[in-house]
Amino acid sequence: MGFRKKTNKNPPVLSHEFIIQNHADIVSCVAMVFLLGLMFEVTSKVAVLFITVQYNFTISANEGLSEESVVNHFHHGLKDLATIFFYMLVAIIIHAIIQEYVLDKINRKMHFSKTKHSKFNESGQLSAFYLFSFGWGTSILMSENFLSNPVSLWDGYPHTLMPFQMKFYFISQMGYWLHALPEIYFQKTKKEDIPRQLVYISLYLVHIVGAYILKFSIWAVLFVLGRLLTLSLSVLTVGFGLSNADQQGLDLANGNFNVLIVRITVLATICVTQAFMMWKFINFQLRRWREQAQAQPVKPKKLQAPKTKSKKDKANGVNGVSSNGADSPRAKKEKSS
Repeated sequence: MGFRKKTNKNPPVLSHEFIIQNHADIVSCVAMVFLLGLMFEVTSKVAVLFITVQYNFTISANEGLSEESVVNHFHHGLKDLATIFFYMLVAIIIHAIIQEYVLDKINRKMHFSKTKHSKFNESGQLSAFYLFSFGWGTSILMSENFLSNPVSLWDGYPHTLMPFQMKFYFISQMGYWLHALPEIYFQKTKKEDIPRQLVYISLYLVHIVGAYILKFSIWAVLFVLGRLLTLSLSVLTVGFGLSNADQQGLDLANGNFNVLIVRITVLATICVTQAFMMWKFINFQLRRWREQAQAQPVKPKKLQAPKTKSKKDKANGVNGVSSNGADSPRAKKEKSS
């Protein structure tokens, strides 16, 4: 499946330009290998590790009831790394599809400059991801009753098990932000833009991975809400809810991290991150306003044209009398002679 426009130039095989132009095709072939592995009994067990969500745990409300009362939940482990890797490949393929069939067509119509072109591509990709995450996060809010019963965010901690939608949401989020790292190379990102992108990619990864390991379900739904609500709910959940929970103490075996130092670290990380993002946003807006002010054209002052001498003044000058009544240099010379 080709996503890149074919050019007349044929770069050498396995060269940098060859990999960049055909990276979507290469990644598609790798993902296809895992899918084909499901068709053969010898390789199906390995392929399942990459494609399906691992660590399934079946819970039945009461023994002897029908299968409808059986609920599947999941916990995390090292096998999730294989699943995250596969969905990182899927994110690269989806990135190429959006770039080729949506963003590139808009770029050709708008005729952006190189700087605006790269900014538009980055913003377009993030907008598509945020919109998708918003819809998915909203469905989790509704299905898990987090809006009607916010106490469930900290009630019964540690949350060692999570429903399928919650775990797959985490897997997809980590896969997306990991895919952003090779995309820096594939998209030929400018050197001055690389540090900025690495900062926000690292921030998202730290928060998502931290929430996944520490079993704070609050992170799975906070993406939908804004910065202010993120800070408010975090203080409410971590600062007040977990501090009054029955399960206190550090228990690695049961996944209980409800101790004072962990709660303070989590809250400090959230506060610093939100403050940093607001600081970057304010600086960006101020810089943008200054650039717009400097770009405004300055109206040139109207220069008054010098007054031209009339025919009478010129005649007086020729006859030896200047316009101000004084003798002209020619008249002075004649008098002296």
